Amino acid sequence: MAHHILGPESDLFGTDPNEQKGKYGPHTTHTHYFGFQIPEEGIGCYSYIRYLPYFPLMQGNVMVFQGTDNQQLLDMAHLDYEMTCPWPEVDGNTIKTTQGYELELIEPGTKARVTYRSADGHCSFELEQTGISPICGRSAVMPGEDRLKEMQPGGFEQFMHCVGELELHGKTYAIDCNTARDRSWNQDRSEARGGLFDIPVSWTPVYFDEDLYVNQVGFEKEETNPSWKGLLEPPPADYPGFLFSWVGRGDEIRDVVRVDRDVTEYHPTLYFPTKQEIEIEDDQGETYRMTGEALAHSPIVAWPHAFAYDSVVRWETDDGRIGHGSCQGIWYEGYAHAMKEKRRTRVAAGTPA
Repeated sequence: MAHHILGPESDLFGTDPNEQKGKYGPHTTHTHYFGFQIPEEGIGCYSYIRYLPYFPLMQGNVMVFQGTDNQQLLDMAHLDYEMTCPWPEVDGNTIKTTQGYELELIEPGTKARVTYRSADGHCSFELEQTGISPICGRSAVMPGEDRLKEMQPGGFEQFMHCVGELELHGKTYAIDCNTARDRSWNQDRSEARGGLFDIPVSWTPVYFDEDLYVNQVGFEKEETNPSWKGLLEPPPADYPGFLFSWVGRGDEIRDVVRVDRDVTEYHPTLYFPTKQEIEIEDDQGETYRMTGEALAHSPIVAWPHAFAYDSVVRWETDDGRIGHGSCQGIWYEGYAHAMKEKRRTRVAAGTPA
């Protein structure tokens, strides 16, 4: 899938539930995702609005996690995420949920102010995000999410410079990071049992500097010896190692022809990546190699038939550039059952899990 550059109007697609009323299905989804990372404190934030215009209602709000000892959702530092909420209040370029979260698109496509205060006062933040890359558009990324093609499903990713403050359980943290935001609209995100694929998918955006920033989402290849090898159906032989990927060099966005992502360490009980290596080749023949290690991670809310996680990753390229970013992923029961069987086999054999 090649990228295309979108204009600022894409920031507000889908915020009116009547936009294509009568065409939506129960799983038609639009989203706004704004996250941030505080790597030196091992903190990550996932703030999200999932619009479901068929009803209409929304899901989402704010999740903040810290450190690497988060075994379940309630372990994270702050969880304020609800599954059935009124459609957010939309006033011009300002979008406000009923749970204290507000997104003000000061300059759509360029600058946003994101604020939050929990009802109990234990968590709040105010931050400003400014675009440092073009808005790189795409169609639906995940297999099967483009089933309503007549509705022209789409979305984008954009790197942002994020500054602000987080108040968390009485402590103040400064926020100053380069992070990625994400939008989707008219995606068909089925919540059906089994999902639409078995092997896990991961998104690993990272901004090193203005001359190099990288976005990719995809499955591991079978030849990298992934955790599911021999247990689940691999991607097809001609799979290039990604579902959507591009490389930024200054203001130039290059498409990608190959990604090799090798997970070298998995979480011992939750099975998401904690260490990984990525090699990316762009359409001009340049190759980029980077190694990542998670500084913080946690399960995050998805829906009952899916498992999702987020993490804060420190990346280093082979030429010494350092960057930090989120690594997020999702899988369904096929992978969960495969890992359970693998665990049983190892226990029975008396080998480490």
